[in-house]
Amino acid sequence: MEDVIVLGPSPGRGHLISMPALPPNTSPPSIQSLKTISQTSKVKAFIIDFFCDAAFEVATTLDIPTYYFFTSSPSGLAAFLYRPTLHIKLDNSLKDLGNTLLDIPGLPPIQASNLPDNWKDRTSKVYEYSLYAATHMAKSNGLVLNTFDLLETKYIKAISDGPCVPDGPTPPIFCIGPLISSNNQNGDDHECLNWLNSQPNRSVVFLCFGSLGLFSAKQLKEIAVGLEIIRNPPPDNEKDTNLDELLPKRFSERTKDKGFVVKQWVPQVAVLSHDSVGGFVTHCGWNSVLEAVWCGVPMVGWPLYAEQRLNRVVLVEEIKLALWLNESEDGFVSATELEKRVKELMASEVGREVRERISILRDEAVAAMKEGGSSHVALTKFAQPS
Repeated sequence: MEDVIVLGPSPGRGHLISMPALPPNTSPPSIQSLKTISQTSKVKAFIIDFFCDAAFEVATTLDIPTYYFFTSSPSGLAAFLYRPTLHIKLDNSLKDLGNTLLDIPGLPPIQASNLPDNWKDRTSKVYEYSLYAATHMAKSNGLVLNTFDLLETKYIKAISDGPCVPDGPTPPIFCIGPLISSNNQNGDDHECLNWLNSQPNRSVVFLCFGSLGLFSAKQLKEIAVGLEIIRNPPPDNEKDTNLDELLPKRFSERTKDKGFVVKQWVPQVAVLSHDSVGGFVTHCGWNSVLEAVWCGVPMVGWPLYAEQRLNRVVLVEEIKLALWLNESEDGFVSATELEKRVKELMASEVGREVRERISILRDEAVAAMKEGGSSHVALTKFAQPS
């Protein structure tokens, strides 16, 4: 029989809210699908992600080696694998600990408030689901990461050495990235790229906050006051108030020569790789971080959800690829603060150091993906039959 590797499809983002209900609904189809494939092929590996965790026990029952593709950072994985230990050590929910510092192997002391929201209420179904997923990952045959060895060496070592999983062996780690999409979706003709062509080198700051990034009208106006370029909520929220109604009067017209307001999708990699772009204000989602590294663009971190606050801590305090953006207790960022951090990124000694650091890592990222590079070697090792 032919050897095959099966990839478990991840549910769309619409399932984020209902994911605790997925396990009883997905197990029977998973069992049947794997059994059907096994009749004509030898399943050498089953690859799933966090959102397909229910399939782990299915594959284990069928004695199929199972691997997780972890789509966030190595530091995030270190914290995730340590979750069952934190659950035992702590009596209270993280939401009740505020800024209490927590010790996680390999990481700097982390405030409880900087960990993902779905870890914070130990009575919730989402907490329970993600805790099970952490337990299963530790028992898997291996963990595949979208990163490269030299980006977060310290955290990869912390995982591999074992302290994140104190009760058992740590699965092998395969760093095969950065995996950057080359499909520009006709982005070469996007109007924003035409506008960027008219700007001086490294003069533009790009703001983008992911497909789920949303801001209040008040915050959008504050962004407009503080910076030249902004990005509105994603296209699937077009039922919301028109962006022009939220911005200061005649803002788009007044700033058309020195700024560009984009109301739809933009080709992010093409924008970041453009010579005129010199800085990136980002939500610190891992794909965006990798794209910034790949393009050599320094960042200002403005996390919004998921593991992004943890990513920012590491980006700013540890690997020094970004600057910190201060927020109020309710998450509001003033125009003054935004302007200050962008100027610091673009025109200060600190910003220059961040730019030099990310330029070095850009070269390392390219080298990792070449034949014989660390990520190429890791992927080859992963794909080799046991």
